[in-house]
Amino acid sequence: MSRARKHLAARVAIYTCLIAMALFVLGPLYVMVITSLKHMSEISSGNILALPHIPTIAPWLVSAHKLSAGFLNSVKILIPSVIISIAVGAIAGYALQFWRLPGASLLVLILLIGAFIPYAVFIYPLVRILAFFGLFGTLTGIVIVHTTFGLPVMTILFKNFYSSLPVELFKAARVDGAGFWRIFASIVFPMSTPIVIVAVILQVTGIWNDFLLGLVFAGRDNMPMTVELNNIVTTTTGTRFYNQDMAATILTAAVPLLVYLVSGRWFVRGITAGAVKG
Repeated sequence: MSRARKHLAARVAIYTCLIAMALFVLGPLYVMVITSLKHMSEISSGNILALPHIPTIAPWLVSAHKLSAGFLNSVKILIPSVIISIAVGAIAGYALQFWRLPGASLLVLILLIGAFIPYAVFIYPLVRILAFFGLFGTLTGIVIVHTTFGLPVMTILFKNFYSSLPVELFKAARVDGAGFWRIFASIVFPMSTPIVIVAVILQVTGIWNDFLLGLVFAGRDNMPMTVELNNIVTTTTGTRFYNQDMAATILTAAVPLLVYLVSGRWFVRGITAGAVKG
């Protein structure tokens, strides 16, 4: 076989694999979208792959109304949790990387262990602690929980990224008399845009899609969108409105998907710039 034919065969194999993976990922999304635009009578006919004869947005309007409270709660939980966890993680990662604190290696090890321990292990102790301080079932309580669980990963993420920055800049700033906060605010953090985007994507995705922590710690008045979605889907009696369920599911997933689509190129740039560098 000639070199040209081998090259053509390789390209065909690559594109075949890519198309197969795209269909595997986009197939369920296609079914969800077209089902959300169908009337129930059309869904009952059984052809889930057929396009809707008469598209309708009524299921989307009903689902948006049902999820409106959960959406607002998710936003209230998301914004402070993301900002606080990233800010504290960036400062902690900067301190661990550049200031060589006593016991820093042990602290990094503890953070690594904490990042990989399942959430379920901490649920009962956190319930007791938050209840003791009167924060269980409150917005502040669920923000504290998400911030706490996000800090180990955020700290390690920023520390590894800062390890790729030129240490000469830090040393030069120290020689010029700059202190901890001046170096961080004027030199380190302005160079952190790629990893901040990575951190935002990770935190937004994790917090917005969370179900377990929101169900346990948020309380009835602060249930996030994922818990509201579960309540809508699992408590339906009589006729199951699959078009509304599909629309509600897409609406629930829209925010992290939009965040990734807008900043996806920064995510790749942040990863390759040292986010996973040891």
